[in-house]
Amino acid sequence: MFTEAEIAYLAEQGLGRIATQQPGGTLQVSPVAFTYNDEAKAIDVTGYNLTRSRKYRNVADNGRVAFVVDDRPSLAPMRIRCLEIRGHAEVVTDVFETDGHLDGAVIRIHPERIISMGIDDPDHEPLELKPNNRDV
Repeated sequence: MFTEAEIAYLAEQGLGRIATQQPGGTLQVSPVAFTYNDEAKAIDVTGYNLTRSRKYRNVADNGRVAFVVDDRPSLAPMRIRCLEIRGHAEVVTDVFETDGHLDGAVIRIHPERIISMGIDDPDHEPLELKPNNRDV
């Protein structure tokens, strides 16, 4: 599903953005912490009091998400990397022990489409990058 380079990229990043759909149809984008869950081949999103958040309720309501991790590792020469994951998500409680601000829940994102740029082939100029788009 993910390439080895994409898994390594996810492991070195600590912040992503999740987009969810609110009940009225508007979209919400939120910065979030995450980890790659190798066992589930999914992205686990965590956050402060996650179960009380709008993004958590949005996922519980409809399960549709998009998730982006990107960075710009160099300005000279210009380098960009981006990994977008579209798919369905589920809310999962009691994944880990609570620690005061994390409540043990995650939003687990199961990829259906992956769009990757500059990760498997990082040495091209930004306008020469070829995306690695695929349905999974």
